[in-house]
Amino acid sequence: MIDRPDYLNRIQIALDRSPITALLGPRQCGKTTLARMVAHGIKATHFDLESQQDLARLQNPELALSALRGLVIIDEIQQMPALFKVLRVLVDREPGERRFLILGSASPDIVKNVSESLAGRVEFIDLAGFHLLEIGIDDALKLWVRGGFPRSFLADTDQDSASWREGFVRTFLERDIPQLGITIPSTAMRRFWTMLAHYHGQIWNASELARSMGINDKTVRSYLDILTGTYMVRQLQPWHENLRKRQVKSPKIYLRDTGLLHSLLALPTHDSLTAHPKVGASWEGFVIEQLMLTLKPDTAYFWATHQGAEIDFFFIHRGKRFGIEIKYSENPRVSRSARISMQNLNLRHIWIIYPGSHTYPLEENMTVLPLKAIAELKMLIDQLSI
Repeated sequence: MIDRPDYLNRIQIALDRSPITALLGPRQCGKTTLARMVAHGIKATHFDLESQQDLARLQNPELALSALRGLVIIDEIQQMPALFKVLRVLVDREPGERRFLILGSASPDIVKNVSESLAGRVEFIDLAGFHLLEIGIDDALKLWVRGGFPRSFLADTDQDSASWREGFVRTFLERDIPQLGITIPSTAMRRFWTMLAHYHGQIWNASELARSMGINDKTVRSYLDILTGTYMVRQLQPWHENLRKRQVKSPKIYLRDTGLLHSLLALPTHDSLTAHPKVGASWEGFVIEQLMLTLKPDTAYFWATHQGAEIDFFFIHRGKRFGIEIKYSENPRVSRSARISMQNLNLRHIWIIYPGSHTYPLEENMTVLPLKAIAELKMLIDQLSI
């Protein structure tokens, strides 16, 4: 069992101040385990809506739930959308009598229902797989290769891990997608997902992908939105400045879990990964996910111009602007692109994150930082934001 104290703390804070807390994330990322940790030692009632017995207990949901006190956990709530209106009635009629922790795997459906039924009554927490601060820096390589899904990361062997991920992909395509009411053949979606793996870390080009699949731009965009809404893909949006430069206006596309990326690219081991042309892009996506989970920026972007200047990760903290470059190199150098980004975006500091071991300055306001020092980054940013 790997401790997840940050998520446990966030859930507890949310439960203390909101009548309903929604814990959302992909299947098998640890939502149910976290909910059980939260419920340990307190009065709690658990419903799993994939259990026929629990569905039977909720045949009359308003009557069944109104009789409960304390914490009420409802797992896979997207299986029973009618519950959202029942929850609104209960928290309005009897405030403070109970707290609801609802767990869901399909964010588009849940967010739509919440926005219609539970506005102002719910707090969202997005759950991802394991990250570096939870598993420890010594296992960074394993986390990169296998990804953060608990069963994939904790598997006894690389082969067991790869087998679990292949099963996950099949289940996601053949069961989870249809449960959202989406009638896309699993073969078509798998083909798109695999093609997207080859575009990992690149600028989104709907026309190019649509031509490759023999479909129109609107359809390929809908496929992307499905994978984004179900936590499989991250669209990193571009930042725009009022500059006399032609700036990139389409998002960058990353598969959020590098373990699934490597499965779709047929790269089961570290050796096969490092010999593949996508190793640099895989590293970039892996670091971006760790940055999102560690820094928790309100918003994050990349910036690029059509003349070739680019910064991989750009965010604003307390009014100060920061940039991060990501290099799969043992000896990263300052690039012309980084200097242009520093000047054009008025960046306070740029860090270059790499897989090495040492921290050292390259130029004024530019520092090379190993991934293993990522826990220190938030403190450094706070110091430079004063």
